Amino acid sequence: MDDGKPTGPQAKWWSRPAEGRPSRSGPENRKPETPAPESQASETQAPENQAPEGRAPEGREVQPSLPSGPPLHEPDEYSTPPYGGPGPWAPAPPVQRPTPAHGTPVPPQAAPLPPQPSPVDPQAAPVPPQSSPQPPHPAPVPPQGAPEQPPYATTHGAGGPGEQRSPSSQWGQYDPWGAPGQPLTQAGPPAGTEPGNRKNRRGGAFAGVLLLTLVASGIGGGVGAYIERTGGLTTVELPQASHDNGDRAPESVAGIAASALPSVVTLHVSGTAESGTGTGFVLDARGHILTNNHVVAPAGSSGDITVTFSSGETAAAELVGKDSGYDLAVVRVKGVSGLKPLPLGNSDNVRVGDPVVAIGAPFDLSNTVTSGIISAKQRPITAGGEKGDGSDISYVDALQTDAPINPGNSGGPLVDTQAHVIGINSAIRAADSGKGTERGGQSGSIGLGFAIPINQGKRVAEELINTGRATHPVIGVTLDMKYTGDGAKVGEKGPEDGPAVTKDGPAAKAGIRSGDVITEVRGQRVHSGEELIVKIRAHRPGDRLELRLTRGGKELSVTLTLGSASGT
Repeated sequence: MDDGKPTGPQAKWWSRPAEGRPSRSGPENRKPETPAPESQASETQAPENQAPEGRAPEGREVQPSLPSGPPLHEPDEYSTPPYGGPGPWAPAPPVQRPTPAHGTPVPPQAAPLPPQPSPVDPQAAPVPPQSSPQPPHPAPVPPQGAPEQPPYATTHGAGGPGEQRSPSSQWGQYDPWGAPGQPLTQAGPPAGTEPGNRKNRRGGAFAGVLLLTLVASGIGGGVGAYIERTGGLTTVELPQASHDNGDRAPESVAGIAASALPSVVTLHVSGTAESGTGTGFVLDARGHILTNNHVVAPAGSSGDITVTFSSGETAAAELVGKDSGYDLAVVRVKGVSGLKPLPLGNSDNVRVGDPVVAIGAPFDLSNTVTSGIISAKQRPITAGGEKGDGSDISYVDALQTDAPINPGNSGGPLVDTQAHVIGINSAIRAADSGKGTERGGQSGSIGLGFAIPINQGKRVAEELINTGRATHPVIGVTLDMKYTGDGAKVGEKGPEDGPAVTKDGPAAKAGIRSGDVITEVRGQRVHSGEELIVKIRAHRPGDRLELRLTRGGKELSVTLTLGSASGT
C-alpha cells in the first residue's frame, strides 16, 4: 500500500525510533538539521567519495537515491547487523557455526569477503557484495589504546597445524546465545596461548614427568632389591678373621688334644670267631702300647692285631701280656721309629670336678676327642664274667667321668689338663641292658663312663712288660658272695671244702676268723664282697692295710700285710 514513501528498493528496518528522538549519527550535542526542500535536495553536493549525479563511481552500479531528510532511526555505534537483509553500515555476517571443543577438527570453510567500510553518511547507498574478485584491502589498524591483536592465529583445525586464518575468522567466535550486552566479537588469545594448547602442553609435560618417575622408581626398586639380596653392586666378600698360627693354650681342650693325639693309636683285632676295635696309647719308645684286655681278647692266641697311628701309618702288633682281673693288656709294634710316649700322671691327685679329656675311636671313628669332668672316685665296678666261672671278671676301683665314652673308646687315655694320663677308659653304663661293660652295653654313652686309675695301670703294665704276667694282692680268705648284709663276710668253707681262711696267709696272721664281717678298709666303708676285692686290688702286694670287722656283735680292728697271687 502506498503510504507516501518513496518507491523502489528500500532497506528494511528492525525498528523505528520514536518521534523527536535525537539522531546518534553525530555527536550527542549536534542539533537536528531542518530538512531541505525537495527542490534543494537535488542540488545537494554528493559526498566526496560519490560520483556526480548520473555517473556511477568506478566499479559500482548506480543505486537509487535515498529519500532526503533525517534517518528513520539512530545509527548503531556497534555496527550490529539486524537479523534481516544486510544494513547500510556493516556487511552480512558469515554463516554461524558453533565454537568447536578443544582438539576437535573444524571442516574447512570458504573465507568470507573482507568487510567493506561503512559510508560516513548514513544516507549513502549501501554497496552490494561483489561477486568478482576484489583487490585486497589493507589490514585494519587497531584503535589507539586497545591491545594489539595478531593478524593471524595458528590453529590445529581441518587445515592442519600452521593453517592461517584471516581476521574475518573472528566470526567463528560469535555466540548468538551469549549473555546480552556483550560485543559480538571478542579478541582471541595471542598465538600459541590458546587454553587447549596450554592444557595439551601441561598434559604432555605431566605425562612425561610421570613416565620418568615410574622408570626411575622401577630402576631404583630393582637396584635396591639387588643390593638387598647381594649386599652390594660388587662381588660379595664376607668378613673373616685373619689366619693364625694355630697355637692354643696348653691347658685348653685344643691344646690338650694337640699334645696327646700323636701318642694315641687305634687297634683293629680279628680272630677266628670274632673281631673288634679299640684304642691304646704309647708307653715308651720301644713300641709298647697299653690297652684293655677285652680289646685284644678276640685275637686269642693266633689272631691279628693291627695298630693305626694318628698320622695314618699302620703296623702289625704282637701281644706282650694281659690280665683279665685288671682288664689290662700290653702289645708291641716293631720297626716303627719316632714314637712319642704319652706322659703318665698320678691318679691319687685327682679330685672330683677336675676337667678331663677322653681320646679314642668310638664306633671306629679314630682320633675322636671328648671332654668332661671327674664325676666320682673309687667307684667299685666289675666287668666280664662271660665264662661263668668268674675267671674273667675284672674288679676295678674306677674313676667315674661324664666325658662321652662309647664302644671303641676302650683302652684309650683319660688325660688331665696337662695332657697326662690319669686313667684308662674301660667301661660304660648302658641304659638298655644295665650291664657295666662296654661289651655288655652297646647303646652308647649316657654320661656314666669308668676308667682304671693310672696308678694301678702303671703297676700292671710294668709287670706285663717285665714278666708277661701280673700279680694280685690278696688277704688269704674265701668270701661268701651270697651274703646280703652290709659288709663282706668270710665264708665257712674254702675251695674243695678246705678252710675259708688260708693257713699261714695274711688274714690268718692278722687273727681273722671264719664268719667275721669286714666293714672298712683304710677307713673306707665296704658294703659287699665285690667291693672288698676292688679295695684290696687297688693296692700292691706287700702293702699294709688296717681293717675293721665285726665278730659276734663286737667291732675289731686288725692290721695285715697283703700277699701276692699270680693273675691270669
